[in-house]
Amino acid sequence: MLNDPLFLIAAAACLTVAVILGLGISTFGKGGAESGKRANKYMRWRIIAQFIAVVLIVAFVYIRSQMGG
Repeated sequence: MLNDPLFLIAAAACLTVAVILGLGISTFGKGGAESGKRANKYMRWRIIAQFIAVVLIVAFVYIRSQMGG
């Protein structure tokens, strides 16, 4: 599986989601109006990145099932 480029891309997308989530949560903790705006922006990016990650995971599973392995 580690030799499959689609698996590596999907794993990187999941890691990206985790990093964006961490940034958003840490920004929420700082308080203030500007931090709130920035945290909301991070959470919007997280939703987009999470959608992409889910699509990549589904594509990986579908392609692997079609290859018989």
